[in-house]
Amino acid sequence: MQEKKFKIAIPARYKSTRLPGKPLLDIAGKPMIQWVYEKAMQCGADEVMVATDDVRIFEACEVFGANVCMTDPNHQSGTDRLAELATNCGWDRDEIVVNLQGDEPLIPTSLLLQVAENLALNPESAIATLFTPIHERNDINDPHIVKVVKSNSGQALYFSRAPIPWDRDGRISDAEIPNHYARHLGIYAYRVDFLLSYSTLQPSCLERYESLEQLRALSNGYHIHIDQAVDLPGMGVDTPDDLEKVRKALLSSSGE
Repeated sequence: MQEKKFKIAIPARYKSTRLPGKPLLDIAGKPMIQWVYEKAMQCGADEVMVATDDVRIFEACEVFGANVCMTDPNHQSGTDRLAELATNCGWDRDEIVVNLQGDEPLIPTSLLLQVAENLALNPESAIATLFTPIHERNDINDPHIVKVVKSNSGQALYFSRAPIPWDRDGRISDAEIPNHYARHLGIYAYRVDFLLSYSTLQPSCLERYESLEQLRALSNGYHIHIDQAVDLPGMGVDTPDDLEKVRKALLSSSGE
């Protein structure tokens, strides 16, 4: 980004159904949260903060020198946690905050910069996020892959776990799928003003049905700018198999 400062916030919870204590899992001699924090520090952000609900993560972050803040363990979503962080840190309401998940040690820094810059360039939007084209028909029907449709002006119209748009007459060929279907990436940039407002909003029925917290923003009339990612996202860590793949990738990149 040119001249525009931004923050990076890394929410890190200890509880995880499939990988308890996930931020503290060892990857090539470092806890995963350290890899994520060090990646964030490469972006030139004017501040990087970890927001956690667990003293074990807090203490681990202090050991490797991260800026870390304890937050309420009862937040309904990561966005609510970021609102508390912004309040605790005294960030100005017009500041841009990039939300980097604590289980994304392979995320390209280019994507963090992209969402921050996109939000800065679109003052009518409260949020910026990214997508990649879907290439396989099976992915369209996979409820674990969140789909998004957008307007011609680059604003998200809806996010869903269902196939959207619905190809009623079966006209979209396999070759045309990347032109019509988009996979949402869970990376966001927010304005602090929105974060503080979001924390006062009740979850919408759409959010509850789809289990997608960004629908709370759309349901309340906020604009979400969405753009195609300039790079492919790295693998996140959700399962033990993911963890082993990420370990191999980071060991390989470090030359070990």
